[in-house]
Amino acid sequence: MTNKQPPAGLARRRPRLTDAETAQRMLDAAMAMVEDTGLTVSLDHISFEDVIRDAGVARSAAYRRWPYKDMFFSDLLKELAKQAPAATGADGQAGEDALRQLARERIDQLATAQGRHDLCVDLLRQGALRDFEAMYASTRWRTYIALHATFLGLADGELRTEVQTAFDAAERHLNDQIAKSYERLAALLGLHLRPELHTTFGELATQLSATMRGYVLTALSRPDLADRHLRQSAFGTTGAAEWSQPALGITAAVLSFLVPDPQVEWNEERIKRIQQTLES
Repeated sequence: MTNKQPPAGLARRRPRLTDAETAQRMLDAAMAMVEDTGLTVSLDHISFEDVIRDAGVARSAAYRRWPYKDMFFSDLLKELAKQAPAATGADGQAGEDALRQLARERIDQLATAQGRHDLCVDLLRQGALRDFEAMYASTRWRTYIALHATFLGLADGELRTEVQTAFDAAERHLNDQIAKSYERLAALLGLHLRPELHTTFGELATQLSATMRGYVLTALSRPDLADRHLRQSAFGTTGAAEWSQPALGITAAVLSFLVPDPQVEWNEERIKRIQQTLES
């Protein structure tokens, strides 16, 4: 009696995927291709057959889900738009952790008005340097720029509306994260928004996001903007530091919105609470 062996090689069938699983694998594979190579103003450099291969899905299932390639690329465009702001390349949590560590190390500066100002400016300077370098080096951010150009070339219709809606939702989510980050910074340093501006942290976040993206976009054609640093004292600080043009621009924008809150009383108890918050 012979033992029957399970089929091997080409005879072995892969598990059948649901339509939703096929769709997600295909979109993930195409997104990975875009992340590796960047996005041109069109999607012509992405091969539908290569996506099928990289996704590891059945060719018949892919064509059942998307009978025409244009239908797949429309879905890919919407998927890219949903995740577009993440393409900034900056790790917000890692950035906040680094700045929190810096504040812990220099907690004694909170005892004087000049010390608080110096610490505030240095936190802004280092945060701007980190964000600019991350965005400038990010292939995904360049894809984001190309995606905007692709969107502008879409004809009016359902696809354009859906891509715009995805852009809007993702951008608002990112803006909220930036606003909350600066709210925390302001609370830490006893700052508040200038009353005469009648503005919000959300509007500050929009200003900073637009400023940073403008610097990164300019640096793509002017690399000297990314490389040029000057050691100098700036914004009334007592010491010199390495400043880039983007760091100067971002810091100037923040300081034009935020000022010390006169109602905040600085004493040993407040500083101790801040230290406990930073350590937790």
